[in-house]
Amino acid sequence: MLRARGAGRRPVMLAIAGDSAAGKTTLTKGLVRCLGADRMTAVCVDDYHRYDRAERAGKPFTALHPDCNHIDIMEQHLQLLSMGEPILKPVYDHATGELVRPELVEPRDFVIVEGLLPLHTRLARACFDITVYLDPPEPLRHSWKVRRDCEKRGYDPEQVMAELARREPESAAYIRPQRKHADIVVRFAPVAGRLDPPGTPLSAELLLRPTIDHPELADVLDGGTGDAGTAMHLRLHRDTDGRPVDALHVHGYVSPEESQVVKKAIWERLGAGTAPPDQNALGRLGEGDTSDPLAITQLLLLYHLLDADHRQAA
Repeated sequence: MLRARGAGRRPVMLAIAGDSAAGKTTLTKGLVRCLGADRMTAVCVDDYHRYDRAERAGKPFTALHPDCNHIDIMEQHLQLLSMGEPILKPVYDHATGELVRPELVEPRDFVIVEGLLPLHTRLARACFDITVYLDPPEPLRHSWKVRRDCEKRGYDPEQVMAELARREPESAAYIRPQRKHADIVVRFAPVAGRLDPPGTPLSAELLLRPTIDHPELADVLDGGTGDAGTAMHLRLHRDTDGRPVDALHVHGYVSPEESQVVKKAIWERLGAGTAPPDQNALGRLGEGDTSDPLAITQLLLLYHLLDADHRQAA
C-alpha cells in the first residue's frame, strides 16, 4: 500500500496540457486508476470558460482564446490547490455547452490538472511539480476530435471540421506555445514509413527535458544489455529550440516481454518500499483495447508523481 500523506504536506501537482482531443483525459484516467480516487484529484481547467456555447457564438474568438476563459480565477484556484486548500470550481457541461452548478474540489495527495491552457501563464506554471504537453500530429488529432464530438457531443463531421478551421489561429497562438514549457512532450503517432497491421497501437515519442530528473533507462535500452531490442530506444534529439534532449521511443509493435523490461526498470528506480502499480490499470484505450506505449508513458508519469512525493517527505 502507498502511504498516506503526512500533516502539513502539500499535494504533488501535475499539468497535462494540449489541444482539444489530444488525449489528455485518456492519459489522466490511467493515473487515477493506479493511485486511486482516494489519493488523486483530477481537475479540468476547461471548466473556466467565461461564456457558454450559445454566448460564444456571437464572440470574435473561440474557447481556445484566453479572453474566453477566467484565467485569473484559474490561477487563483491552482495556487490554492497547490497549497492544499479546497476550491469551488466552475463546471462546464461539454454535452450541453452550458455552465452549470460549481463543485467543491478538495486536493488529495496528488492533483492532475488537464486542459487547454494550464501552462499559459507564468503564475499557473509555477504551481506545478511536473508539466506535460501532448503533441499528436494535427491530422491525427483532427480525426480523434471528429470521432469524439460526433459520438459523444452530437455534432456532424462538417461542423467539427469547420470549428477546427476556425480555431486554428488561436491554437497556433495560445495552445501550441505551451509545448516549450513542458518537462515532458508526448507524441502518439504511427511510425513513419511503416505499415503495421490494423489494430497495432500508436507509437509514443517522449521528449524528456532536463528540467526534472528522469529515471535512468540507458542500461535497459541502447546503452546496456540491449534486452529491449529495437522496438524501444533512447536517442539524443534536437528540440525545437535546437537544444539536445533525450527522446524515448516506444513503438506500437513492442512485445509484452520487451515492454516489461522497461516497466520494471522505471519502477525499480523509485527504490524499495513502493508497491508496484496494477498493470491492468495502465494503457487502457477503451472498449477493451490496450497500448503498451500508453502504459509506459503513464508509468513514467506515475514515477515522477511518486518521486516528487518521496522528495517532499524527505
